[in-house]
Amino acid sequence: MSEFTKYRRRQIAELRPWQPGDDMSRVSVSAPDKEAGSPKAGDMIARNPKNHDDQWLVAAAYFADNFEPA
Repeated sequence: MSEFTKYRRRQIAELRPWQPGDDMSRVSVSAPDKEAGSPKAGDMIARNPKNHDDQWLVAAAYFADNFEPA
């Protein structure tokens, strides 16, 4: 397996808060996030700005550590 390299993002990310009742059928949620109880309050839904059908969950703790308003 190759080693991981750190990269900085060069673009603006599009995210919105997860809300109870959201249709999660088109949102990817990783197995570790599911095991941690996601989706849950504080989690965010991210989308690819070039393909709005490509959406994934960002856990609240990861969001807090890595994102700020543009």
